[in-house]
Amino acid sequence: MKLATLKDGTRDGRLIVVKRDNSAYALATNVALTLQAALDDWDAREPQLRALAQQLELDAVQSRPLDVKALHAPLPRAYEWVDGSAYINHVLLVRKARNAEPPATLRTDPLVYQGGSGDFLAPTADIPLRDEAWGLDFESEVCVVLGDTPMGTQAQDAGKHIKLVMIANDVSLRNLIPEELAKGFGFFQSKPATAFGPFALTPDELGDAWRDGRVHLRMRSTLNGELVGDADAGPEMHFSFPELIQHLTRTRAFTAGTILGSGTVSNEDRSRGISCLAERRMIETIDEGKPKTAFMKPGDTIDIEMLDAEGHSLFGRISQTVVKVP
Repeated sequence: MKLATLKDGTRDGRLIVVKRDNSAYALATNVALTLQAALDDWDAREPQLRALAQQLELDAVQSRPLDVKALHAPLPRAYEWVDGSAYINHVLLVRKARNAEPPATLRTDPLVYQGGSGDFLAPTADIPLRDEAWGLDFESEVCVVLGDTPMGTQAQDAGKHIKLVMIANDVSLRNLIPEELAKGFGFFQSKPATAFGPFALTPDELGDAWRDGRVHLRMRSTLNGELVGDADAGPEMHFSFPELIQHLTRTRAFTAGTILGSGTVSNEDRSRGISCLAERRMIETIDEGKPKTAFMKPGDTIDIEMLDAEGHSLFGRISQTVVKVP
């Protein structure tokens, strides 16, 4: 089942069900007005949404052509947005980039931060940038949406709390990060609004690509029309989503609608490319002594998507342009 949120002039938009080929949609407001409302009562609403999705595939319900530009992020705002850093290769490279040692518990204790969740960017929304010196970077990620998840959830039980899967561009301002982290209190100004792909999918929609709590598909990142990343999101995700959930819930519960990110998808094999510019700059530093790739500037574009084995865009495409703002 594939869900999305249609812009309607309100903060949270209207819930829609989308055809598997992304061509059309049906309003789901008779089931739940918004995606958050559906998640709040998921056990009752999911079967109704699935029935609507089946009708849509059979052309047995009124549908309309889909225009991705008319969509919000699936959750235009969320109760919580928690982002991990589950790809060890990415952690090692970006730590080197800022002359920082990786933590001793890198492979045993997940890294997470809590981002702003009140104002997400739509999949085709511009990325606003006030100062090019801040070092704007894209970060291509996989994420999941949780149902109500109790404190103390163990990894072996966590899968049932994963309701939806999405993709994200977790925008970073790289040149603001070192000073913020030096304060010992974490990211804040260096993590502006995150963008999400158009569609949220139930895990079963991914078929065999969803296994061991990971998405085994390629994450494609296209910068200014050039394919710069074709990373495999599955095997090198060191901590699975259930393992991340176990870490999150050690001391508190999480409410339905919480979004959990994987961190930047990253592979040791350099031929797979990059999912953020910081990695390319670190590789340049290792090979040539200094970085030569600039961070993003106004006018630059970034496209992020995941394709299935037949080449279909499962989550739709994040397609953004950087714009200068006052």
